[in-house]
Amino acid sequence: MTLVAGIDSSTQSCKVVICDADTGAVIRSASAPHPPGTEVHPDRWWDALGTAVTAAGGFDDVSAVSVAGQQHGMVCLDDSGRVARDALLWNDVRSALSAADLVDELGGPGAWAEAVGVVPVAAITAAKLRWLADNEPGNADATAAVCLPHDWLTWRLRGSTDIAELTTDRSDASGTGYFGAASGEYHDDLLELAFRGRRPGLPVVLGPGDRAGTTSTDVVVGAGAGDNAAAALGLHARRGDAVVSLGTSGVVCAVSDTAPCDAAGLVAGFADATGRHLPLVCTLNGAPVLASTAKMLGVDFDEFARLAISADPGAGGLTMVPWFAGERSPNLPDATGTLTGITAGNLSPATIARAAVEGLIASLVYCREKIEEQGERVERVLLTGGGAKSAAVRAIAPALFGGEVEIPADGEHVALGAARQAAWALTGELPEWDVPRETLTATATPEVYERYREIADAVAASAP
Repeated sequence: MTLVAGIDSSTQSCKVVICDADTGAVIRSASAPHPPGTEVHPDRWWDALGTAVTAAGGFDDVSAVSVAGQQHGMVCLDDSGRVARDALLWNDVRSALSAADLVDELGGPGAWAEAVGVVPVAAITAAKLRWLADNEPGNADATAAVCLPHDWLTWRLRGSTDIAELTTDRSDASGTGYFGAASGEYHDDLLELAFRGRRPGLPVVLGPGDRAGTTSTDVVVGAGAGDNAAAALGLHARRGDAVVSLGTSGVVCAVSDTAPCDAAGLVAGFADATGRHLPLVCTLNGAPVLASTAKMLGVDFDEFARLAISADPGAGGLTMVPWFAGERSPNLPDATGTLTGITAGNLSPATIARAAVEGLIASLVYCREKIEEQGERVERVLLTGGGAKSAAVRAIAPALFGGEVEIPADGEHVALGAARQAAWALTGELPEWDVPRETLTATATPEVYERYREIADAVAASAP
C-alpha cells in the first residue's frame, strides 16, 4: 500500500491525515492545537505540525505530503530566512484602514477587481503589508521575503533556509492582492504600492500537481494549497457546486471555469487547486456565533440545538444579524451583532437559539447569492465544517438554502484535499476518491431569508 499525507494547518490547529493513495481511505490521523489570537509566531505552527505528525505515527512509511493552510496570513522573513515578526493571521482586522487606503489609491474597488480579481479588505495580505509599512517600518525594512502560512510550512518540510526557494500555488497566491488568478502572474506594482515602494522576494508559483521538492528523507512534497481550495479538492467539488464551510468563519465558494470580477469586492477571484477558479465569499462570523449564543443561554450544544429546532421557522419574528466580530461580507469591520423584532410574546431561549442559527445560515445564503450574481449557477450545496455537525444547523440549513443540502461524510476535508494533492504530485495523476454524502431536506422558508436581508441591509446602512 502506498501512503500519502495531508496537512491542514488552520487557524485553530494542525491536522494530519495519512491515506491510501489509491482509495483515499484514512489509515491514521492526529491533530495538535495552535495558540489563540490573531498574531502568532510561525514556529508555533511548526511545533504543532511536529506534534501531530508524531501522534499520527510519523512519516517513515509515507511517500508524499502536501500542506493546506489558512489563507492570507502575512509571514515576513529576513534575508537569512528568519521570521522578522510574528505572523498576522487572516482574521486580524488592524489592517482595515490600510485596506481602504489601498482601494482608494488604485482608483476604487473596480480597479482592483480588474487587476487581480480581489479588492483589499483587512484579511488580504497586501493590506497587512501596508499596515506593517506604516506602523512598523523597521520590521518592514527587515522583510526580505513575504509568504503565506502554507508556503512557510512547505519550505520548512523541505528543510530549506534559502528564501529564494520559497514556493506557493495559484490558490493561495490569488488571495494576496498582488497575484492575479486570471493572468497567473504577480503584479509587482501592486506589491510596491502596498509595501510603500519595497519589493520583497515572493514564492515561486507552482502549477497544479507540481512538486515543491522533497524532505530530507525523500518524501515528495506537493505544491500545497489554500484551505478553501484544498477543501474543494477533498470534496471533489465540480462546476455547479457551492461548498459552504461553517467553521471559525463562514465560507462559500464555487468551482468555475472563468475568473469573476466583482467591483464591489465581495466575491474574491481566487484560483482553485486544479487550474480552474474558485469565486469565494467569506464572512468573519461562523460557528462561534452558535457557541456565544449557547453560552449566553447557559446551555450546552445539544440543548442549544434542541431549543433552536423546537422554535418555529422565523423565530416568532426575532432576527439576528450575527456580525459579532465585525463583518467582511459586507465589509464592515467595526459592525456589531443585532437582535431585533423583540416583543413580550416572542422572547424566549428557543426563539433566541433559532434566530442565531437562522441568522448565521442566512449570512451564508447571502454569500451564495453574490457568487450567483457573477454568473455561476449553483445547483448543489455541500455543507461542511465543524458547524455542520450541529443538529440545529442540519435541520435548518436546507430550509434556508432552498430545501436541500448535501452533507459530506464526516472527515477532515481540507487535510484530505491536501492528501489527494500529494497523491497527484507523487503519481502525476489526480486520483478519484469516493466521498460519501448525506442529503438533507426541509420545507423551504424563503420568507425567513427575505426578512433577514431586509434587516441586515438596514443594519449595514447604519453601521460605522
